[in-house]
Amino acid sequence: MGSVREVALLLLLTLLAGCGGMTDDLFPSGSDKRPAVQPGTTGPAVGQNAPDFTLPDTLGNNVTLSSVVTTTGVQGVVLYFTMWCPVCDMHMSNMQTTILPVYPNVRFYLVDYVSGSVADARNAQLSNGYGGSGFMVLADMNQSVLNQYQATMGTTVAIDSEGVVRMNEDYKDGVRLQNVLSGLP
Repeated sequence: MGSVREVALLLLLTLLAGCGGMTDDLFPSGSDKRPAVQPGTTGPAVGQNAPDFTLPDTLGNNVTLSSVVTTTGVQGVVLYFTMWCPVCDMHMSNMQTTILPVYPNVRFYLVDYVSGSVADARNAQLSNGYGGSGFMVLADMNQSVLNQYQATMGTTVAIDSEGVVRMNEDYKDGVRLQNVLSGLP
């Protein structure tokens, strides 16, 4: 029987051998291998027309994306998908202090996809300190918008005034979002 070190090495090599095609993960090419987006198509990818939706906000009003982006003076819309966890709070607090004040003509929405009702989303909004914060909270009770945008916790989507997706990625430090928003017409 081999030493513990040899057994561990054999186990590691066996695990790595089972990860077919994993060399790209260890040595990424840096190229984007996603299929090219066809302009004019609808979907969640950058360059596509944003999927339209209507969701209730936490005050009981329906918000329709296509109506918001075409409102006079609105440069764009930002959707942040939240589940009210500490990571989301850190992202939302950062966005609230560093980004919202700089872009008064952009509408910022927190999409609550975990609360299950408008009342529960409102309670989460208030108990987490986001009442009157500059964010409007939308209740995605059936996770339909989450699915339309292929989102998850922390996904941030920026949509321009033409309804085109300009960003769809996880929030990091806000720099990428600021760059996208500063490029909006």
